[in-house]
Amino acid sequence: MKSIFEYNFWFLTGSQHLYGEDALKEVEKDSGIIVDKLNSSGVLPCKIIYKAILVDSQSIEKTIMAADSDTDCAGIICWMHTFSPAKMWINGLRALSKPMLQINTQFNVKIPYRTMDMDFMNLNQSAHGDREFGHITSRMDIPRSVIAGHYENSYFQQRLAKWMRAAAAAVAGRNLTIVRFGDNMRDVAVTDGDKVEAMIKLGWSVPCYGIGDLVEEVNQVTDAEIDSLMNDYKKLYSIAEHDDQDFALGQIREQAKLEVAIEKFLIKNSAEAFTTNFQDLHGLNQLPGLACQHLMAKGYGFAGEGDWKTAAMVRTLKMMGEDLDGGCSFMEDYTYNLEDGKMYNLGAHMLEICPSITGTKPSIEVHPLGIGDRKDPARLVFDAKAGSGFTCSIVDMGSRFRIVTNEVELIDAPEKFEKLPVARALWKPLPDFLTATEAWILSGAGHHNTLTTALDIEYIQYYAEIVRIEHLAIDSGTSIRQFRNEDRWNRGYYAG
Repeated sequence: MKSIFEYNFWFLTGSQHLYGEDALKEVEKDSGIIVDKLNSSGVLPCKIIYKAILVDSQSIEKTIMAADSDTDCAGIICWMHTFSPAKMWINGLRALSKPMLQINTQFNVKIPYRTMDMDFMNLNQSAHGDREFGHITSRMDIPRSVIAGHYENSYFQQRLAKWMRAAAAAVAGRNLTIVRFGDNMRDVAVTDGDKVEAMIKLGWSVPCYGIGDLVEEVNQVTDAEIDSLMNDYKKLYSIAEHDDQDFALGQIREQAKLEVAIEKFLIKNSAEAFTTNFQDLHGLNQLPGLACQHLMAKGYGFAGEGDWKTAAMVRTLKMMGEDLDGGCSFMEDYTYNLEDGKMYNLGAHMLEICPSITGTKPSIEVHPLGIGDRKDPARLVFDAKAGSGFTCSIVDMGSRFRIVTNEVELIDAPEKFEKLPVARALWKPLPDFLTATEAWILSGAGHHNTLTTALDIEYIQYYAEIVRIEHLAIDSGTSIRQFRNEDRWNRGYYAG
């Protein structure tokens, strides 16, 4: 899997010859300093590569086409130090397919009221040049984000870091393969969708493999490979005591065997996400549980019941949040607590919740599973760590893809789950349970979702802008009337 830290971004500075060669030398010097300051800030996940200042249509088009063809370049950052006539940018922008960010900053922090002259004004006119550039990108309907403020400001750098992570994940998604072991759960609507459109719009490839292909890989796993993974399990997790410990250890070894086989299969097929389906297990002794959980902890995307869209989003958000505090997991809405003043949502799944969202050492346990008609599977059991996060669902609305997010506050359960042998998360949705739940259902978002505690919704805002798909956010400011209006407006814009 390619790390987010392997990507870079090209810094393009716009200017023109009108102000003379001395001014251009100052523009180049200032641009280099800005890039160096940003790169040394310690905030950005990816390196910024400074490119020469651009002063004519030919150099602009050539540079943008070079950025587009560089596989390590995840996008361009544009800044107009002086006034750069925007007609020069048209041919280059027409050729652009990578993400673009426009920053509206300037080299100096303050206006030097007493000493400034016309030369200073002409040289430091981002307020002028960036509006000209903003006009042409708007007129051409170029997907882009805009970040304003001084480049040394922590708020500016933090927003830039978020955009970088979203852009790199979007570019990586253009080559994302999601392996489906079997098809979708029969008769379920929301987990299905248009795979051809997903590849056109997002770059996601969603091949289906017969479960026999996985069984063949499982049968080739060696005892040495299982032993090695069992040692990893013992270091990372505690193994619970069972009435028949030998039986339990055998079931855990079976999950290790499944994990080795699945990861080998994914690597052979250059895939970074996968799905399983409890209705399609012919030839397997267990439904993969612990195997899926540990693979997610390694960074793979996963979802159950053939839900390839959620598996892809799990991988996407894991990449965005690489090395950040918090975690990311496949999740499913299960049941509510509806006491007045204590309205909560309990998320879980049969087996497969990622341990990256907990702050405690998970326990490997073996219990019967009434679904799938297979032997008792091993799984990690834990509670999600309290804190802030959001849930995210991507759905096919027929005419378009839609991402729905909901800010949540994860909480510690007021009582122990003594008889629920699965990983789980308890949260309060914002702005409140009733508004958030009604809005989620009105949006058409699914029962499967991606839960992240490493990111905030601004990451998804940037991502949706980059890939040009709809995003409906449910947050602390949401009201049902406003949300319904956004839904109606979006139907007109995205489906029109």
